[in-house]
Amino acid sequence: MSGLAGLESFSGFSVDDLERAKAFYTGVLGLTLTDESDFGFGLVTASQTIFVYDKGRDHAPATYTVLNFQTADVDSVVDELTARGVRFLRYEGTGQDEKGVARDFGPTIAWFADPAGNVVSVISDSM
Repeated sequence: MSGLAGLESFSGFSVDDLERAKAFYTGVLGLTLTDESDFGFGLVTASQTIFVYDKGRDHAPATYTVLNFQTADVDSVVDELTARGVRFLRYEGTGQDEKGVARDFGPTIAWFADPAGNVVSVISDSM
């Protein structure tokens, strides 16, 4: 092994309210909760675990996309999430359609924010 190449990894990001974040990620997005503690929790996706931790009032939403969900059918995922109350973000110059899906910006992608203001995307798996 050279460097970090053979090591398992996970990503993480902060929120300002663990209970609200937990309700959103499990109830709205349908992710499985794992490893819950007083300072954070893990979320299980198809390929990794994400650690969400509490920063309380010190939390500042990321100015970039913290989590991307890849799919072959962005439109159906956007439709499902919209039906669950998710509102998609709009970015000037990305050519988004009425659903909020950008098709000519690069890979097909749509962005939304979690309750703490962190940006999450649904993106085509054929990047």
